[in-house]
Amino acid sequence: MYRTAVMGDRDSIYGFAALGLDTFPVTDPVEAAKQLRRLAEGDYAVVYVTEALAAQLETEIDRYRAQRLPAIIPIPGVSGNTGMGIRNVKKSVEQAVGSDIIFGGN
Repeated sequence: MYRTAVMGDRDSIYGFAALGLDTFPVTDPVEAAKQLRRLAEGDYAVVYVTEALAAQLETEIDRYRAQRLPAIIPIPGVSGNTGMGIRNVKKSVEQAVGSDIIFGGN
């Protein structure tokens, strides 16, 4: 059975444990990249990553973008929303259909 993980700074992710998600507090980008690889090679179908951490792991996240699993989804941290999530959706839609149908080229 697939599982769901949450990675990021402790303050941003500790509440997800109450929902039954596996939490992995990380601060060091090198250790975070290693942890992401372990999760991706394990039985995790969804990995939520705080936007701040995802910005530091873009190369590592891109490695899994074309794969079916795991889905790596940026989420806002305690510092707020950076807009990374919507930018990723826009990028994915542009790749899928060939143009920006969400924002009309803006």
